Amino acid sequence: MSRGNTRQRIQDVALELFAEQGYEKTSLREIAERLDVTKAALYYHFKTKEDIIVSLFQDLTRPVDELVAWGQEQPRTLETKKEILTRYSKALSAAAPLFRFMHENQATMRDLSIGETFKERMFVLLELVKDPDAVLTDQVRCVSALFTMHAGMFTLRDAEGDPEEKRKAALEVAIDLVSQAHGQAPGVTR
Repeated sequence: MSRGNTRQRIQDVALELFAEQGYEKTSLREIAERLDVTKAALYYHFKTKEDIIVSLFQDLTRPVDELVAWGQEQPRTLETKKEILTRYSKALSAAAPLFRFMHENQATMRDLSIGETFKERMFVLLELVKDPDAVLTDQVRCVSALFTMHAGMFTLRDAEGDPEEKRKAALEVAIDLVSQAHGQAPGVTR
């Protein structure tokens, strides 16, 4: 098995165990046992549980970093904001296990180095979708658009239905909010 596949397996198993038992109650030994490898083999890739979470965070949020870089180069139009929301929705979907971990382990997230980084990333995304000169209600609509997608991912996860349909429904509401903030009826493009 290649190094990349082993690293991915460790990340996947660690995230499963963190979800089952909680981050604090999961040991590196348990991760190694679940993988059927020695602790030394696990150490070759990751020295600590935090190293595993940081690596997951970096891998799964790379699309968000790319989105931020792209968004900062684009005109601040409604079409750009819709594209940012669409791409962010897909990135959220791909990173759903990590975002669930972050949501369910908020105290741990505050203690880990990635908590602050994630918060900073959210503020940059917010700046890309809201107009600082807009009236307060329109700024709230834009902020709410991002949080609608987060809330949709958590609150709809146990609801009946196809995950992709639930993602699209949350995205539609988010786009409606940003469209309203731009003085447009939902679905109408400028």
